[in-house]
Order: sequence, then C-alpha cells, then structure tokens
Amino acid sequence: QVQLVESGGGLVQAGDSLRLSCAASGHTFSRYAMGWFRQSPGKEREFVALITSGGLTNYADSVKGRFTISRDNAKNTVFLQMNSLKPEDTAVYYCAATDINWGGRGASDYKYWGQGTQVTVSS
Repeated sequence: QVQLVESGGGLVQAGDSLRLSCAASGHTFSRYAMGWFRQSPGKEREFVALITSGGLTNYADSVKGRFTISRDNAKNTVFLQMNSLKPEDTAVYYCAATDINWGGRGASDYKYWGQGTQVTVSS
C-alpha cells in the first residue's frame, strides 16, 4: 500500500513558476514509476508527466519544455517543476504511483493516487 500526499499548489500569474511535491509512504518508493496528472472542471483527467523507477521521463506535448518531473528516492518524494505557467494549466494536479516499471500515460495504469492540489493560473 502506498499513500501519496501532494503539496505546493496555489494561485499564480501567467509566466510564473510553481513546484509541486508528492510525498509517498512506504519502503519501496524507488521501485514505483510515478506520474502527474491534472483535471479541469468538465474535462477528463489527463497525463502530464511520468518518471520511471530508473529515472526516465516522459511528458505531455502541452507541457514539454516547461515542466520537469524529478524524484528523490531518499526522501520518498516526486516533484513537478512548472515554469512559464499558462492559464490553460489551471487544474487539480494529482500524483500517482504504479508498479509497472515504465509507468504509463493512462490513468488506468496507476494504482495509487493522491488527493490532488489546486493550481490556478491567472492571465
């Protein structure tokens, strides 16, 4: 069982940066691939970024070059550095974990989810 707790969301202006954190419980964090997803009102949850247990990363086209996912296995934490934020990045951001080595871009690939943190970008 893995419990995930996100933090770092908030209200920012377009062009600003935010760093989201996701703290995981358990002793096997390093074995999980981790993902970030987001969901806006009336829209389906969408893939943002993933990092495999080996540190490989993958991004949605909409955030590539602006967002960076990283992990600190010693602290059981995964991060999402978000730069050059746009109003269309406004959403609830969720952290997720899977024991599938390569992770996945679909929400159904992930077994454990955090409660989400709100990111609002004003124009």
